[in-house]
This record gives sequence, C-alpha cells and structure tokens, in this order.
Amino acid sequence: MKTTASSTPATAINRWFIVLGTIIVQMGLGTIYTWSLFNQPLKDKFGWDLSSIAITFSITSFALAIATLFAGKLQDRWGLRRLIMVAGIVLGAGLMLSSQVSSLTLLYVLAGVVVGFADGTAYITSLSNLIKWFPERKGLISGVSVGAYGTGSLLFKYVNGHFIDAAGVSQAFLYWGMIVLAMVVAGSFLVREAVVQPQTTAVAGGAQHNYTVKEMLRTKQAYLLFIMFFTACMSGLYLIGVVKDIGVVMAGLSLTTAANAVAMVAIFNTAGRIILGALSDKVGRLKVVAGALLVTAAAVTVLSLVPLNFGIFFACVAAIAFCFGGNITVFPAIVADFFGLKNQSKNYGIVYQGFGLGALSGAFIGAFLGGFKPTFSVIAVLCVVSFLIAVMVKPPGQRTGRRSTRKQGPVRYRTESKIG
Repeated sequence: MKTTASSTPATAINRWFIVLGTIIVQMGLGTIYTWSLFNQPLKDKFGWDLSSIAITFSITSFALAIATLFAGKLQDRWGLRRLIMVAGIVLGAGLMLSSQVSSLTLLYVLAGVVVGFADGTAYITSLSNLIKWFPERKGLISGVSVGAYGTGSLLFKYVNGHFIDAAGVSQAFLYWGMIVLAMVVAGSFLVREAVVQPQTTAVAGGAQHNYTVKEMLRTKQAYLLFIMFFTACMSGLYLIGVVKDIGVVMAGLSLTTAANAVAMVAIFNTAGRIILGALSDKVGRLKVVAGALLVTAAAVTVLSLVPLNFGIFFACVAAIAFCFGGNITVFPAIVADFFGLKNQSKNYGIVYQGFGLGALSGAFIGAFLGGFKPTFSVIAVLCVVSFLIAVMVKPPGQRTGRRSTRKQGPVRYRTESKIG
C-alpha cells in the first residue's frame, strides 16, 4: 500500500521519523572526520611516517566520492533501507578490522578504501532520500542532514579521543567501529524510501523534467555546477587539513592555541550547514552560494596578503569554514532544482566528484607551489570565477535573455513511501 507523504497528519509525522533516522545515520557516518586524532598515536605505536599515515584519510575521502557514482544503482537494486544497513555493517567492520592491522597497506585498504566506500554509499543515498521527502524545504532539510554529519565529527572528537587515551589506538578502532555500526543500522530501521512522481504543474509550457545522468551530462549546467562545487570543496578541505599549521606558521600562535582552530572549524562548519541551508529556501540557493564564494575569496585573500594576528586568523578561518559548510549543504538542493528529484542520488553523485578532486587538488597545488600563500591565491581566483558562474547560471531550459517570458515556477511533487 502506498501513501501520499503530505496527505495526512499521520504520514506527515512519519516524515519526522525519517528525519530522525537519517540524522542518526549521518552522525555515525560523520565520525570519519575524527581521523586526525589517530595519526600521531599510530606513529607512536608502529613507527610509521606521519605523512604516510595521513594519506589514509585522503584515500578515505577519495573512496567516499567514488562510491557516490555507484550508490544510486545499488539503491535501485537493493532498496534504500537494506543498502544503508549493509553500508553500516561494512563501515563498522572496516573500522573494527583496522584494530588488527600491522601494516600501512592494510590500513589503506580497510580504513581507507572500505570505510570510505561504505561511508559515501550511505551518505549520498540517505541525504538524497530525505530531500525527496521534503521538496518544499530542500535547503533546510539538506542542512539538517549534512549538519548531523558535521555534528558526528564534532562529538566523536571527544569520544574517540577518550578511547585512544583509555584503551590505546588499536582498541579505539574496535570500539569506534562497534558504535558506528550500531548507529547506522539502528537509523536505517527508521528510514523509508521516497518515490517521486511529478505533478502536472511546474515550468510554463510543461512539467519539470527529471533528468537521467546521461541527459544531465548533455547540459552545460552540469559542468558549471561541478566547477563551483569543486572550488567550494577545495577551499574548505584544504583549510581543514592545514588550519593548525597555518596558525603556527603564519599567525605565530602556540600549538595549543592553533589547535583550538580545529574545534572552531567544526563548529562554524556545522553552523553554516544549518543556517545557509535554511536561508537558501528563502533568498535563493545560487545567491547563497555566490555570497559564500565571495566571502571565501575575501578570507583567503586576507590570509595570503595581510600580516596575521590571533583575531584576523580566527575570523578568516571561521568565515571559510562557515561558507564551506553552507556550500556543501546547498548543492544537493541545487542539483534537485536543476535536474529533478527522481534521479537525485545518481545526478548528485556525478557533481559530488568535485569533493574527491577538491580533497586531492588542494594538497597537490600546495605541494607544487610550495606554500600556503600561493595556494590561497589560486583558491581566491577560482572562487571569483565560480562566483561569476553562480551569478549567471540558470536551470536547463530556462532562457536568460531580457525578453524571456518563461519563468521557473514552483514544482510540486507527490512523495510516496516505498514500504517493504
């Protein structure tokens, strides 16, 4: 039996159970961003090179992005709930087995490839599904989901830190994996898969088209959105990876003071996800992205040109983290606005490759140019280019001329629960 999601109060209440389940899942998935806590303890135990250990998280991020290419097809084959459940089991198992590793290669495979692929599979499918349930609040609901992902990393900074101190780094992997497995599997029981069927209204001249991946890739908008997302991700991910070092080297802060920037990045990142996600529903998503890119460009320009002190450093870091969190929250909703909700997981999976490339590109550019300042200059230029794209880009089929009479009207969807 299928029920219309917005037709009755009972079904409306069910939507909030789906929100709760998705929050639990996303919080469990977001714990992978505590990886930096494990670098030094692993070096102390095994004597491995610190930079070689840190590569593990780059592998995790890249595997996470690659997984989003396949997650939609796996969802079609297995169903959403089963897919999230299996991803949670694989994610937990990968972390628990990491407690037994004694070589870097095995660490790369388990904590890198296995954990990253499982995390990305559950991340994009649960996020895209929740957006389908709330087509009238895509920005806000995306902010809630992605904000939960960020909150998981913030909370588990203390949980995993306690496990490492109390039981050692290997046992910490075991406990971490057990908790994450329980969270993702438990959350999956509350999730219901949405089936999107467009109603007969929308754009003047016909209903909004739900683009397939092939159709989306034939549009210039897909590539313009990719450039914008890549820029937003590279600027935020590069900062997250080197924020403590920037504080010490460029602002002359002590190690303890600079380390506080790590927690501040997590706080402002999460706040940006929720605040800018909700704001995008009211003022327009592309306006929010354009504003965030402009602020990011200004902040990295200050970091590269202005002599830094405590206040300037923390203000710039907070601004970049806030805008990064907002951008990665708003983009799933933009993809849904441009290409329809039906194939959201697959379409956003393509655009999401900007995350994986952004995670790698910042580090490579930094190594090639030989420092923070020239890398920030490159990021500033990319942000300005992406700002101009955000100002000019329009949804496919919407003419940009002054004399155009076609307007993007509200798109109404009937969202049905897929039970079974």
